[in-house]
Amino acid sequence: MRRGTIIGIAAGAVAVTAGAAVLAVGLTTSDHAPPETAPAPGATSTPLPSDGNGAPELDAPALAAAFLDEWVEDGRVVRHDEGGDTVSEGQAYGLFAAVIADDEQSFDEIWDWTTEELVRSDGLMAWRWDDGSVVDDEPASDADLDAARALVLAGDRFDRADLREAGVGLATVIADRLTVETERGRILLPGLWAADREPYAYNPSYASPVAYEVLGDATGDPRWAELQAGSADVTAEILGATDLPPDWAQVHVDGLIEPMPGPLGEGDPVQYAFDAPRLMLRYAESCTPDDVALAGLPFATLDREEDVSSRLDLGGGPLSDEQSALGFTARAASAQASGDAAASMADLERAAALSAEYPTYYGTAWVMLATAMLTGDSLGGCATGTV
Repeated sequence: MRRGTIIGIAAGAVAVTAGAAVLAVGLTTSDHAPPETAPAPGATSTPLPSDGNGAPELDAPALAAAFLDEWVEDGRVVRHDEGGDTVSEGQAYGLFAAVIADDEQSFDEIWDWTTEELVRSDGLMAWRWDDGSVVDDEPASDADLDAARALVLAGDRFDRADLREAGVGLATVIADRLTVETERGRILLPGLWAADREPYAYNPSYASPVAYEVLGDATGDPRWAELQAGSADVTAEILGATDLPPDWAQVHVDGLIEPMPGPLGEGDPVQYAFDAPRLMLRYAESCTPDDVALAGLPFATLDREEDVSSRLDLGGGPLSDEQSALGFTARAASAQASGDAAASMADLERAAALSAEYPTYYGTAWVMLATAMLTGDSLGGCATGTV
């Protein structure tokens, strides 16, 4: 019998299973930039494109070109503020940037470097590279999903069958190895480490309705429609039970959903921090009205205060005095999904200004991606609000 209750959200308690205590690699939130209230060591200080009046320019192609100039070296997306390493997520963001900027040469350079350095024998990407070699070869499914989407979009944008075929091939491996069926429907697993452990670790912000649609159309594989439906069901349950989504959760085969303090049930507290805000951006760009409506649900909670803390509990209470560019882009997405274009524009501007003042790889990437997702269709979505 399907169980439709989320346990432990209201009080912040969680049910941690024995299976969640297993050691896995590549599963920390350290691949996400620190809060942007002060410059991180080694961070770049190059400003974002200006609108001519001193404010950052909210133009997606210009932001994408700036990202490519500042954070990409010979095809490698370098996390200057994280010691100079590279993660698969960053390579996927670089591919997105090249699509947004309509820069075929940069796309080829980034994909060539990724293929040579990160792509494993099974076609998935190793998570982290540092000092000349892979130091963690566990795949992260959000990176693979974004890369597959970027490859298909680039194949269409640049009229390149080779890129489209690479995207279809990667999509097939993802569907084969990184998805699982539950009573909620098919869901995306965060990595191979989670494939044989029930309840299944789940990151709500990895779900991407537009990616599922793009890859479903490209492959003709019905599993992508199943992922769309299953992910929407899980997302609706989470947002119907709590004000904000958690960074991490787990989904049982019988459909029970529980928030978790981390991918393995340990580490960070249950929180809305550097993963969960991406959920609103990914759902706000969807071409399905029901998805967009889900993205709008957290807006009332996020809009209680003028500022958005970089870390919140699931009721919207601040866990930190710091702020992040991602937090403002997420509220911008939720505002737009709720029909408040002025609030959305204001938050995108605040995100861009914060990223310009305290630049980090992660913040800069999401200002660029949020602007593209919310103001145009270069990434295959339908949220074409104007800023």
